Amino acid sequence: MKEIINKSLKELIANRYLLALVCLMVLLSIISAMNIGFSINFSERQLISHYSGFGETHFYLSQWYYLFGFVFFVISTAILHTIIAVKLLVLKGSPLAIMFIWFGIGVILLGWVMASRILGLQALL
Repeated sequence: MKEIINKSLKELIANRYLLALVCLMVLLSIISAMNIGFSINFSERQLISHYSGFGETHFYLSQWYYLFGFVFFVISTAILHTIIAVKLLVLKGSPLAIMFIWFGIGVILLGWVMASRILGLQALL
């Protein structure tokens, strides 16, 4: 197992473009997690946790700590996409791993935008 991990890391370091994308994704996830985490307002009242276009009410309320799920989401997305991309690099080659990292960056950006919009709705209450 140790040899497999060492081989995978060596291949990642050898592929500079993929390594730069992994670093970009990890940095982006850290920045977005900090931004989301510091934007959460602690209060006793219930806050808007998500929005849906379906149903009678469009805004759903939860406790403030529900919003930490967004922080967990961006960090876990970066970790899992990095692990899967390294595995794809070893098994299928560089193009598929690069595409998967770009997909991960898109998911993190989409999550950051959604969390920012939900946190922006807090000012309406």
